[in-house]
Amino acid sequence: MTTERIRVWDGFVRLFHWSLVAGIAMAWLTADGPKVLHEGVGYVIAALIGARVVWGLIGPRYARFTNFVRGPRPVLAHLRDLRAGRERRYLGHNPAGGAMIVALLLTVAGTALTGWLQTTDAFWGSSAMEEVHEALATLILVLVGLHVAGVLVESLRHHENLVLSMLTGTKRPLSEQDRP
Repeated sequence: MTTERIRVWDGFVRLFHWSLVAGIAMAWLTADGPKVLHEGVGYVIAALIGARVVWGLIGPRYARFTNFVRGPRPVLAHLRDLRAGRERRYLGHNPAGGAMIVALLLTVAGTALTGWLQTTDAFWGSSAMEEVHEALATLILVLVGLHVAGVLVESLRHHENLVLSMLTGTKRPLSEQDRP
């Protein structure tokens, strides 16, 4: 077993990831008040999402959306391979992980947008907008649970601590066994 490590997750991706984790936790903790803190956290989260979208277009290899966003066929094929115990290991996000990133980014962005809309004249006091906001916030928790489950499964299947990789930014290189 090699001890060699290669840089996969750059500093911005790691800072974004853990800042988003903290921001979502803070938003949930302040959902019932104080309102100014909840809204402030929402604005920070929106800024983080905006910065991540830009970084997904111009950042380094593994941060770019072109590296991990795939269509439904590769995602479903990866899930079938995972179920059969023959999924390949990826240095960056696997197709299912990439789909989860997109789902989380869109859901968190939608939650921030609907929160902000409630501060506008058009939607001030709108119970429908509040319900959409709360439904999206709940969906974030569901997606986070699936994300954590996926990280645990992949970590166990490939004998690699992916949480540690998101802290250090490094992973072991692909071996002959990892290649299709």
